[in-house]
Amino acid sequence: MKPNDMFFRSNRVEDLYERIVGDEDARVCTDIDEQACREVPGNFFLQVITHFLTKLGDAIANPKTVLAWLLSALGSPGAFTAFLVPVRESGSLIPQLVIASYVRRQAIRKWTYVIGCLLQAASILWMAGVALTLEGIAAGFGLLGALVVFSLARGLCSVAAKDVLGKTIPKTRRGRVNGWSASIAGIVTIGIGISLLLGMGTPDGVFIYAILLVGAAGLWILAAGGYSLIREFPGESEGGGNALEAALKRLHILVYDHTFRQFVLARSFLLCSALSAPFLIMLAHEQTDGKLLVLGLFVIADGLANVVSSPIWGRYADRSSRRVMIFAGVGAAFTGILLVLTVTGIPSLAGSHWIYPLFFFLLAIAHAGVRLGRKTYIVDAAQGNKRTDYVAVSNSIIGIVLLVVGAIGAVVAIVPVQVVILILAAMGLTGAVMSSRLPEAS
Repeated sequence: MKPNDMFFRSNRVEDLYERIVGDEDARVCTDIDEQACREVPGNFFLQVITHFLTKLGDAIANPKTVLAWLLSALGSPGAFTAFLVPVRESGSLIPQLVIASYVRRQAIRKWTYVIGCLLQAASILWMAGVALTLEGIAAGFGLLGALVVFSLARGLCSVAAKDVLGKTIPKTRRGRVNGWSASIAGIVTIGIGISLLLGMGTPDGVFIYAILLVGAAGLWILAAGGYSLIREFPGESEGGGNALEAALKRLHILVYDHTFRQFVLARSFLLCSALSAPFLIMLAHEQTDGKLLVLGLFVIADGLANVVSSPIWGRYADRSSRRVMIFAGVGAAFTGILLVLTVTGIPSLAGSHWIYPLFFFLLAIAHAGVRLGRKTYIVDAAQGNKRTDYVAVSNSIIGIVLLVVGAIGAVVAIVPVQVVILILAAMGLTGAVMSSRLPEAS
C-alpha cells in the first residue's frame, strides 16, 4: 500500500474528521458521487492543510502591512505603496474570465492549483531578491512587478480551488475547510505579529523581511505538494473556442441569472470590509507616532481574529452562508461607525495605540465572515462547469469594481479619513441588505 493510500484509509483520519464535522447526517454526500464520497476525510484534511499554508504565506506577504512597511524601509515613494492592494486583488480577479476557459477544459483541475502555487512561490522569491538588492524607485517597480505575477497565479488557484472543493467535499462541509485553515493560520500569524512587535520590522531589518519572504515561498511550495495528493476524479470538461470570446459570452450570466446578479451586487458592496482596513491604519498613523508598535498590534489583531472567528463563521456558513454575509456586512459597517464616533467623540482616545488595533480586530472578524460567507455561497449555488463560470464571472467583475471603488481613496485629499470610513460603512449596510434578498444556497 502506498503512503498516500495509508493516509486516505487511516481510521485515525476518519475518526478525526467525524469529530470535527460531526457526521450526524448519513446522507451528507448528496451532491458528489459515491467514489468521491469515500475519499472525503482525506481530501478534507489535505485541503485544510494546503489552505493553512497559503493563508500563512499571505499573512507574511500581506500588502496592507508587511509589504507596505518593506517599501518604506527600501525608501520607495508612497505612490508604490498605494498600488499594492489594487494590484494584488484586481490582478488575480479580472483575468479569471479567461482563466476559467482553461480550467473548464481540465477534467482533473487540481494541477491548475499546483501550478498557481509554484508561480506564487517564484514571485515571492523575486520579492525577497528585490528586498536584498534594490532601493527607492527601482525597488518599487521590482516589487510591483513581482506582485503582478503573484496576482495572476493567485487567480489560477482561486478558480481551481473552488471547483476542486465542490467536487471533493459535500455541500454541508465546505465552509469548515476554509474556517479551520484560517483559524490555524491565524495562530501562527499572531507569532509573526509578536516578532514585529519586538523589533523585527525596524527600518534596518530589511534582511529579516527577506528571510520572511523566503519562508513564505517555501510555504507555497509545500502547499503545491500537499494539493497534488488530493484524490480528484474526472468531472465535466469542455474544450475548443477562443478563451476571450468564451469569456465574454459567460458575462450573459449576469443578464439571465437574477440570483447570481444579486450576489455580485451584494459582494460588491461588501468590499467595504476589505477596503476599510487601509484607511483604519491610515487614521492610526495620523493620530499616533508608534508606527512599529501599531504594525505589530495590527498583525496580531488580524491573526487573533481569524483564530477566534473563522471556525465559527465556517460552521455557520454551512448552515446559511447568506446569513453569514448579512451579519458580517453589518458588523463591518458598525465597526467603522463606532470607530469614528469614538475617535471624534472622545478626543483623549484618539492618540491611544490600542484603540485602533482593537477596532481592526473587530473589522478583521467581520471581513473573515464576509469572505467565508460569499465563498461558501457561490460554491453551494451551482455545480459542475456552472460553478466555474460563477466563480470566474463574479471574481472578474469584482476585480473591476475594486479598481473603481478603490478610487474612493482619492477623496482623502479633500476630506478627513473619518468621512471615507463612514462612506465605506454605508456600503457595508447596503451589502447586508442586498444579501438578505438572496435565496438560501443550500
